[in-house]
Amino acid sequence: MHVRHLPATSTAAPAEAVTGSAWITALAVPDGPSRTRVDRVHFAPGARTHWHRHPLGQVLVVTEGTGYVQRRGGPARLIRPGDTVRVAAGEWHWHGATDTTPMTHLAIEELPGDGTPTELGGPAGAGEPATAPAVTRTVVLDQRLPAPRMIDRVEIRRITIAPGETAGLHVHNGPVFGSIETGSAVYQIDGEPESVLTPGDVFYEPESTRIARFDAQADGVTFVAHFPVGPGETPSLTILDS
Repeated sequence: MHVRHLPATSTAAPAEAVTGSAWITALAVPDGPSRTRVDRVHFAPGARTHWHRHPLGQVLVVTEGTGYVQRRGGPARLIRPGDTVRVAAGEWHWHGATDTTPMTHLAIEELPGDGTPTELGGPAGAGEPATAPAVTRTVVLDQRLPAPRMIDRVEIRRITIAPGETAGLHVHNGPVFGSIETGSAVYQIDGEPESVLTPGDVFYEPESTRIARFDAQADGVTFVAHFPVGPGETPSLTILDS
């Protein structure tokens, strides 16, 4: 038995396989007699795979966001967290996020013993357009504040942290709502488990809560932060020693 603790390393999906931006995290690779591969794939809004087919098929399990899957000759179908898609062996298909929301799924497949690879086709929509709705709306965060607060404006900042840089232990003087745009960061509220934030992920930091980690990974991170503030307030961050 082998236990690997997060964070795991994500890599950008190859351009010849995906239109738009997507990141792959290998969770399990073939080992010994097992030929099963499990990846977590995160699609930025509008990103989708090219048409492709797997020799032995594939299973997709949606964990976050909203997306589409389509088999050749059929309509695009909306998929949401908890949905499972079983793709038949040799079936041409594509999958990815909606135009307005990210999507994350697990991709599970058995690799052929003879090494036959996945076959790639052209971009989805080339000669066989996806029949997907033009607009979708998904609530990604619905957060109740712990106590009533006077708010007369919201300041929105786009913040970039260079690769490998850390924010250090800190607190904010008000609540913060954020959404990752590009890159990734190790994130941890003091006393809680750490996680890895990637494009499309959202986070909420309650007022005066100690943030133990907001550490940019090798690709750096850019996020949009929303600061609700009251009369005369200015959003501020205080670095703590311990």
